[in-house]
Amino acid sequence: MMSTMETSNRQHWAIIGGGVLGMTLAHRLAQQGERVTLCEAAPQLGGLASAWSLGDVVWDRHYHVTLLSDTRLRALLAEIGLEKEMRWVETKTGFYSGGRMHSMSTTLEFLKFPPLNMWERMRLGGTIFLASKLRDWRRLEKIPVETWLRRWSGRGAFEKIWLPLLRAKLGEAYKKTSAAFIWAHTQRMYKARRSGHKKEMFGYVPGGYARILDRLAEVLEGEGVEIRCANSVQRVDGCEGKPVTLHFADGSADTFDRVVFTTPASIVAAACPQLSDDERRRFKGVEYLGIVCSSLLLKKPISPYYVTNITDGWVPLTAIIEMTTIVDRAQVGGHSLVYLPKYMMSDDPGFAETDDQVRERCLATLEKMHPHFSRDDVLAFRTSRARYVMALPTLSYSERLPPMQTSIPGVYAVNSAHILKGNLNVNETIEIAEDAINSVLAPAIGAVPLPRTASPNVTLTDERHYDETDRELVARS
Repeated sequence: MMSTMETSNRQHWAIIGGGVLGMTLAHRLAQQGERVTLCEAAPQLGGLASAWSLGDVVWDRHYHVTLLSDTRLRALLAEIGLEKEMRWVETKTGFYSGGRMHSMSTTLEFLKFPPLNMWERMRLGGTIFLASKLRDWRRLEKIPVETWLRRWSGRGAFEKIWLPLLRAKLGEAYKKTSAAFIWAHTQRMYKARRSGHKKEMFGYVPGGYARILDRLAEVLEGEGVEIRCANSVQRVDGCEGKPVTLHFADGSADTFDRVVFTTPASIVAAACPQLSDDERRRFKGVEYLGIVCSSLLLKKPISPYYVTNITDGWVPLTAIIEMTTIVDRAQVGGHSLVYLPKYMMSDDPGFAETDDQVRERCLATLEKMHPHFSRDDVLAFRTSRARYVMALPTLSYSERLPPMQTSIPGVYAVNSAHILKGNLNVNETIEIAEDAINSVLAPAIGAVPLPRTASPNVTLTDERHYDETDRELVARS
């Protein structure tokens, strides 16, 4: 128990946004002895990682997997007692091109990939290898992604593979996206490949993120963190030498010593009228990709691929994610779980599609892509919409990014827009939170720097937790 002096010296922090980033910040601040209140506008914690019901099944609202190289996430899971339960599975990758399905899961399949000739395959493979070895992401941030990919992959590979994939993910916004986008994606996925056979190992926690979030919430409550859901913030006021005042949507107000926003940049701009003109311009200048993501519970699988990349322009989907190629079907009632994401800019009119329109678009697409697919196999169908998912890495993005410490005394903004060396995923958001504790927030709390993988006593899963057939593979990783 803390002494009276230690208790009186504690500051009261408000974390705005109860996603994984906000929960991690609350956890680390509580570990430093600070008093923390976590405010979330939604009825439940988790943000983009939250779970929902799909028929009788409770699973993730959006698709998430863990890589062996996701050390920040795995360390946090170890802290809360879940990492040792992780299950790891080898995955396969498919490509839908020219109206046909192709596998690209091994080096041999890559070398025989029908849509490209041998020279185009060599240029494509060389580009991926080059991106995996580069370290100067700031230089790439100044080069348009199209310019960089055309230069290294050549016209054929760019127009047959890269351009359709860029349009599927970014729409026409690819034209203002930097080469750092493809570099970050390649860096993460390259780390997933292990051994000389280039196998991919992806993992998950039984119970999905519903279980992870419930356990993390239990840990926060045990650390004394006050959790307030359905508690939307409308405005923040700050003044030098005085507590920060938060005004909530229900008309109430409360004061805190420090406030940290983990919400999208546009929400920070709207809630902080005291920002300088330059800060407001920077916050409003962050452009976001959003997502319309449908979850399908099916009687049987569609394909053997975890992800089917799509290069045919007529397909109104970014990809097909067959989650139960990784997750044991017993976790979802013995059925198959498929995600059909469509990424688009946050102001895209596609967000106005009704649920019925989205359903028809998705099912008609599956029927055309997979003639064996039947609507009779659909047990449940549900669509999630999120306008602010990933900050678009535009040219010279880091130079225009708003700082984490605002000009309002005691008010900070630590969000996924600060991911500079990666693409949005749970591991990156945890890294942003922990790095903020070690940097911009450290002077306010007198923080003891955190090790890069959280606790020095954390031991990540070793080969004893894998199937016999994967022991050699994991031992090499």
